[in-house]
Amino acid sequence: MASFSVPLSGLQASSSALNVIGNNLANLNTDGYKNQTLSFGDLFSQMQGTSGNGDPIQIGSGVKIEGTTSNFTNGAVATTGTAANMALQGNGFFVVSNKGVTSYTRNGDFSVNSSGQLTSADGEQVMGFPAVNGTVSTTGVLAPISVNSNGTVPAAATTSFQAEVNLDSASAVGTTFNTPIRVYDTLGTPQDLSIQYTKTGTSSWSYSVSLPGAATGSAAPTTTVATGTLTFDPTGQLISPSGTVPGINITGLADGAANMSLTWNLNGASGSPTITQQNSASATTTATQNGFAVGTLTSYSVLSDGTVQGQYSNGQTLALGQVAVANFANPQGLTEVSGGNQQATSASGAAVIGQAGVGGNGTITGGAVEQSNVSLSTEFANMIVAQQSYDANAKVLTTLNQVDQSTMQIIA
Repeated sequence: MASFSVPLSGLQASSSALNVIGNNLANLNTDGYKNQTLSFGDLFSQMQGTSGNGDPIQIGSGVKIEGTTSNFTNGAVATTGTAANMALQGNGFFVVSNKGVTSYTRNGDFSVNSSGQLTSADGEQVMGFPAVNGTVSTTGVLAPISVNSNGTVPAAATTSFQAEVNLDSASAVGTTFNTPIRVYDTLGTPQDLSIQYTKTGTSSWSYSVSLPGAATGSAAPTTTVATGTLTFDPTGQLISPSGTVPGINITGLADGAANMSLTWNLNGASGSPTITQQNSASATTTATQNGFAVGTLTSYSVLSDGTVQGQYSNGQTLALGQVAVANFANPQGLTEVSGGNQQATSASGAAVIGQAGVGGNGTITGGAVEQSNVSLSTEFANMIVAQQSYDANAKVLTTLNQVDQSTMQIIA
């Protein structure tokens, strides 16, 4: 009697291959999806004897499915413009958590929930290293990454300022010129300083640093907090004072802020004086200081190492956290769960948690997602092969059935 198990195993294997191909094609547009393939192995029943020269006579019993293999090569990166989205390029997985259950995913189509936390499409929290006052600690326990729009940066009082100024050497004695500089006190209140330069000689100017009298509760129009003299050499370079003017003290501020002690930096990054006396119109090129008011979070972006960097209304940038990346000794050993997530098994080994771009982990592109790596042309080619295999096994089954029927008729 004919054995139907051999072509039936071929039909089952071909059907499974078509199911895998169909699943790949169904997930053609699923972010982070990795296409899969089936691997097959032959089934050997037993030896039927040996040939005349001693070679074994072996007749197989069909085919079996040995395993599925995921293709973890990168999918294309598609820019979305959504700050919460992330595309991981290279090794690794994002870490997500839901009610204490940790999963791993390549799908970076994240969003922000009502609590300001980054979440996956299924509501899992995106896990990473927390930041305190803009400093990320990568040694602690993973925590949800928050981009809460209610976050603020406290004010920082100005301690130093600098101005790039040219004073016109052709000016007559007694000519004045002003440089305004806005500084911030300990409460974040802006205070408007004014540096007034008055020409006193061929190579000298006096200066007076003041602020409005109302800032200190004075009835006078201005409150002077520092005075001095600037001296220039024949080339117009400042020779005195040199370096800095320390001890510019502001006391008794009307808003109740603490007293301020300012330093006027007279040299730039190159070490050259920032104040010159040249035969050109008096002008202030730039005026800078190191204080700022209270700032609120206005936007955020994700850097290549996974750092979520917040931008604040006062011009400051602070790290809000750093997205963690997990890797495995054997990613093929991961088991798939819903939503494109994976979970660790004994075959995959425990997750090794790290940072993007470190220790062989891939890097992250913010404002983008990784697309599926399914190749339409490849899947169509595989589908033709699987279909042909199915048809061939079906033909064998039909033939065996006919042979079986003929045998039965002979016996009858």
